[in-house]
Amino acid sequence: MNLSNSKKLFDRAVKLIPGGVNSPVRACQSVGAEPLFIDRAEGCLIFDADGNRYIDYIGSWGSLILGHRYPSVIEAVTVVLERGTSFGAPTDLEVQLAQMVVEAVPSVEIVRMVNSGTEATMSAVRLARGVTQRELIIKFDGCYHGHADTLLVAAGSGLATLGIPGSPGVPESIARHTLSLPYNDVDSLNKVMTEKGEFVAGIIVEPVAGNMGLVAPGKGFLETLRQLCDRYGSLLIFDEVMTGFRVAYGGAQALYGVYPDLTCFGKIIGGGLPVGAYGGKRELMSQVAPQGSIYQAGTLSGNPVAMAAGIATLEQIQKDGFYEALDQKAEHLLSGLQHAAQKATIPVQAQRVGSMLGFFFNDRAVKNFDDSKTSDLKKFSAFYNGLRQAGIYIAPSQFEALFISAAHETEHIEATLKAAERVLVQLK
Repeated sequence: MNLSNSKKLFDRAVKLIPGGVNSPVRACQSVGAEPLFIDRAEGCLIFDADGNRYIDYIGSWGSLILGHRYPSVIEAVTVVLERGTSFGAPTDLEVQLAQMVVEAVPSVEIVRMVNSGTEATMSAVRLARGVTQRELIIKFDGCYHGHADTLLVAAGSGLATLGIPGSPGVPESIARHTLSLPYNDVDSLNKVMTEKGEFVAGIIVEPVAGNMGLVAPGKGFLETLRQLCDRYGSLLIFDEVMTGFRVAYGGAQALYGVYPDLTCFGKIIGGGLPVGAYGGKRELMSQVAPQGSIYQAGTLSGNPVAMAAGIATLEQIQKDGFYEALDQKAEHLLSGLQHAAQKATIPVQAQRVGSMLGFFFNDRAVKNFDDSKTSDLKKFSAFYNGLRQAGIYIAPSQFEALFISAAHETEHIEATLKAAERVLVQLK
């Protein structure tokens, strides 16, 4: 597989951009590779700068639930470009997308558009602190909520991939207001809330963890979060940047029947363009400026291009049978990977929630970040590189999820499974 153009572009990039990439995990350092530079995409396929074709299971990190360049999304963006790209003023499109989000998510009555998932979580945490007049935030080890200072404590995703235990530049005076507990550990949570609950402004969680690999919530975990927040007057914040409109049209909260006070969105609601949002009940969101005194703003928030792409995406995915078809494809891939690993006698732990899935090279169940870190990273690295050589594009990290899109067909999944079987046999 020729990668000369990608190599040349990377050599240029490292002289101009930190590490040659604009988001750390893209550097592929943990798997001993250099990044592919992507030239174009179509459906579930991407093509690198050297013309090599790959079946894509990243999908812009879960954003492209319809696949790349979905016709109605491209049409919507093309139409709005004739109107303009950004006005710094309200448009009809942001009202329309807000209405769609509110109608889809029962816990959300008011929603504020922002430009990224980091902005959404940062703003939700500020709102929780402002409303409760408390400072302490609880999060969970391995849950990544963006790179705001408050939330970089024991985060997953790129921090886990690169082995960074937090980040220099985050003052201790800020970090001490965030407690990080083991995911799925109800006993630890109960203990901390008994001791500190009256000081806790909010608990923020990925209802389905996707940044320590894919880890589903254990029985009663989300319910306990809701009960404890109610008991101590803390706000429950669901980070549904990844799961929102991905695992169900109403997000993970609709899937599990546990409803937070505030919800953070991103990815899918922008149809592949930069976007974020946070929302909740009217009494909470009315505290946000200009209606209230808790400030948050953004020049490009609600820009018409992202809003148009988001509207076009949500119009498609709410159609009858969409999620059922997506689930079937994801189950086909997951069960096939499990079978291939069993055939190669390699222990693998695999999980799926909707069209998010993940697997760990591990012989023990993975229920939290500590479990996921016991996985065989050397095996994962070899697996990643073997698949990439075979034209299969997965995240270059054991601590990321895979995503199925509507564009994946049986032929793509079967080709992936055949490649995986060949690679796994070589890992013995």
